Amino acid sequence: MAEESNGAEEAGFELPLLLFAGFRSIIDAMHRDLAAHGHQDVRPAYGFALQAVGWEGASASEIGRRLGVSKQAAGKTVDKLEGLGYVERVDDPEDGRRKLVRLTARGVDMLARSAEGFDRLRAEWVAELGAERVGAMEADLRRMAPAAAFRLDAERWFAG
Repeated sequence: MAEESNGAEEAGFELPLLLFAGFRSIIDAMHRDLAAHGHQDVRPAYGFALQAVGWEGASASEIGRRLGVSKQAAGKTVDKLEGLGYVERVDDPEDGRRKLVRLTARGVDMLARSAEGFDRLRAEWVAELGAERVGAMEADLRRMAPAAAFRLDAERWFAG
């Protein structure tokens, strides 16, 4: 377990590094689990994109807005996800001039496994740190990073 500190003499740059390290530890564990279940081609950004597609489907423009990226960037991501079998493009039943991006069974499976995995990983943190500390950490992070400040435009962070 990492050394504990009273926080009094911590350098300011350590907070974002520790937050990112915690994020990466969860994401890396999630992707090992997904790979073991047939989703070895998934990158962290794809989960954000599949969430933006949603259960009802969405147009490329809507996906771009939800992710905070251009329609063209969203289209490239959709192309990749379609090539991997996670989404499909279909005619929009309400507007025959536009295409709707929908999750395939493979995309639904990946999201379901991700949800189960995140619950399991959170339970591991609770087992290590205690429910009260994890709950307090989550509450503190919600307070310091309100939902309005959260954007799903992290795709470029995971390129490579």
